[in-house]
Amino acid sequence: MFSQFDWGVIAQSLPYLFMEGLRFSVMLTLAAAAGGVVLGTVLALMRFSPYRLLNLPATGYVNFIRSIPLLLVIFWFFFLVPLLGQALLRSPQPVRMDPFWSSVITFTLFEAAYFCEIVRAGIGAIPEGQAHAARALGMTYRQSMKSIILPQAFRTMIPLLLTQTIVLFQDTSLVYVLSITDLLGAASKIAQRDGRLVEMYLFVAVVYFVICLTLSCVVRLIERRMAIHR
Repeated sequence: MFSQFDWGVIAQSLPYLFMEGLRFSVMLTLAAAAGGVVLGTVLALMRFSPYRLLNLPATGYVNFIRSIPLLLVIFWFFFLVPLLGQALLRSPQPVRMDPFWSSVITFTLFEAAYFCEIVRAGIGAIPEGQAHAARALGMTYRQSMKSIILPQAFRTMIPLLLTQTIVLFQDTSLVYVLSITDLLGAASKIAQRDGRLVEMYLFVAVVYFVICLTLSCVVRLIERRMAIHR
């Protein structure tokens, strides 16, 4: 098998793989991570709320999302939402959705449940005495969260948030099932066109390994430096 390995097909495909495929994967990861952290923080604050009207929906959402596969959510959003939009707008055809933004919304909604638990654990790790001290100084709940609790919590959460982002980057390869040109999708198109499945899929595996291993080492370095500063 490896005696017929063609390095040339990889070299010729690098611009397409990186400028189209990897670029899409990175943009999707960054957009979904940013949206997931924001929505996850909102969900975490809702779960800390003493009001059941806020606490129960957030808890139910997180438990539901964490109990179903990401691939199923991708299929739901990509195929069912256009049909739902068609029914609501009474359109003769399903609502067309941009593949990139459809993927961003899907991954944001899914990853928010996991970021929520990271944020919730980070907030829970802050001693309650700090919240009591903030109230004693006359600060409101929002002021204490914004100025005291969340800044400290996010500092401790940075390694976990980055680790979850690495997992998110790996999960973006699932959009391949929708024929979207991410890194895996781009490699698959070239593999099928040129009949070079081994070369393309092996190269993509190496790219994912190098990127994720490098980012994991960076996360560990950040974690060590933060531990020293404490």
